[in-house]
Amino acid sequence: MTIEALRTPEERFDNLPGYSFAPNYLEDLEGYEGLRVHYLDEGPSDAEQTFLCLHGQPAWSYLYRKMIPVFTTAGHRSIAPDLLGFGKSDKPTDESVYTFDFHRQMLVALIERLDLRNITLVCQDWGGLLGLTLPVDMADRFSRLIVMNTAFGTGDVPLGKGFLDWRTFNNANPDMAVGRLFKRSNLGMSEGEWQAYDAPFPDVEHKSGVRRFPNLVPDNPDAGGAALSRRARDWFGTEWSGKTFMAVGMQDPVLGPPVMAYLRKQIKNCPEPLEMETAGHFVQEQGDIVAEKALDYFG
Repeated sequence: MTIEALRTPEERFDNLPGYSFAPNYLEDLEGYEGLRVHYLDEGPSDAEQTFLCLHGQPAWSYLYRKMIPVFTTAGHRSIAPDLLGFGKSDKPTDESVYTFDFHRQMLVALIERLDLRNITLVCQDWGGLLGLTLPVDMADRFSRLIVMNTAFGTGDVPLGKGFLDWRTFNNANPDMAVGRLFKRSNLGMSEGEWQAYDAPFPDVEHKSGVRRFPNLVPDNPDAGGAALSRRARDWFGTEWSGKTFMAVGMQDPVLGPPVMAYLRKQIKNCPEPLEMETAGHFVQEQGDIVAEKALDYFG
């Protein structure tokens, strides 16, 4: 089946501040043939540790521009894909294409295609809703976790008012001003930086994925991804044996301290979190600090 998709013109990504990484593309990923998936691949390919950095909505791999150099300077490899519908990856136009399994299986296919091993999962927002379901089925590939403002999408816990307000706002703004959203929630961000978050989306037609994501968060036990997320939650609570580092953006009204305190209880041997007092939802905007503290903790 051919999936109709748009491709953001490459020139929109010219000269983005802090983002001089070389692009990598796959156009024949199993199950996604004909769709171009973009990912960053920085650091030595034979590094012992690989940091898999997963973004959420409405971000893209630009979100990890401050963390990747810390990992690579320490000798590690960093992989940061753009989910389909975001960043430099193709953007299916039919919103019904976007499902929990559509995104999750793309990540599985990417990990298998690149044969990633000894993975440190680095995740936040949808990067966590999707990413935290991966180790339960690929336990031999994952060894450590850096987790920031996110949750398990289990469908059996009431969604908080902060998220419900966000979903309402998202649905009322089909042509969301993505860059200005980042500007409002990250004081001190330069004009070039917040505009970089607009780069993937030249018009409303490119924003199908942006519109769809909040409506994919499992809000009942039978929702797509909910059963898998419950299985992952149980696995992390009983089977997870890797080291975990948690950082919390304390100013996040959606997935902030209460949500993260609950998540901490669900991850076996999760230590006290690093509390980022001035960070909001997009903790990675202070990601250099998080990355340095995480590497210190991991030793």
